[in-house]
Amino acid sequence: MKLAIIFDGFNEATLGVYYKKAFEKLGVEVKHFWLRDSHDIEPVYDAYLRIDDGDYKYDIPHKRLSPSFFYASDVHLKKPFLAIKKAARFYDHVFCAQYNGYLKLEHMYGGKFSWLPHAYDSELHCDLNCGRKLDIAFIGNDGGIPRKFLLQEMRERFPNSYIGNAPHTGISRIYSSAKVGFNYSIEDDINMRTFEVMACGAMLLTNHIADNGFGGLFADRKNLVTYKSPKEIFSMLEHYLQNDPEREKIAAAGKQLVTPSHTYTKRASFMLDTIRKYKGGNRQ
Repeated sequence: MKLAIIFDGFNEATLGVYYKKAFEKLGVEVKHFWLRDSHDIEPVYDAYLRIDDGDYKYDIPHKRLSPSFFYASDVHLKKPFLAIKKAARFYDHVFCAQYNGYLKLEHMYGGKFSWLPHAYDSELHCDLNCGRKLDIAFIGNDGGIPRKFLLQEMRERFPNSYIGNAPHTGISRIYSSAKVGFNYSIEDDINMRTFEVMACGAMLLTNHIADNGFGGLFADRKNLVTYKSPKEIFSMLEHYLQNDPEREKIAAAGKQLVTPSHTYTKRASFMLDTIRKYKGGNRQ
């Protein structure tokens, strides 16, 4: 199969690159195009897949590039959802990273949507078994209120930690060196950090997500731990950092759960099964 994959930018730590690599692992011939240049794409591919990159100024020429597919990763955010909602009706099929957004779009337009959560790159995110010398690891920006205040307090209370940005090539070493991987997701998003921490063997401590498919993927206190308030964060950190067997049992269960079931390769395989159902998807 020949697949055109369409997204702006070529940062090595973006969804588009992760999926490009995953399709190539599956033996698909993949060519990357920028969204802004999509009108210049020749209609010689078996399928056209747009990966959400946060830019909604442009869209692909659907009548000429068919069948077309869209992986929408920001359907949990209000402004992006409005743009995605307008664009979604023109695609043959849309994969949604967030369950609630998937339900909304399916209710609006019918059954051409699938829930396909985020994942991790098995080449970049893995347990290096290098000894867990750090108490806590959080890789990312401080963000807004209250996350930036929580992270600052965490730095002060647990100085033997890594909290901040890091190159994508260093993610595995940092999380593999940590006892606990912290996460504060926005708008109940089951984000990429969720899977990356667990794949690297650290115990994940993340905010409680009432629905959005969370309960169908994870079990609290079995393969991760969730908190409901800032006060709980620090009491839980104290508890699990002082109780190695309990923490290590949860971390091991989390690692076993996500590896290898929640890789980008698995997600790309699901996409391929869907793409092949549409006209043109089986052309050689």
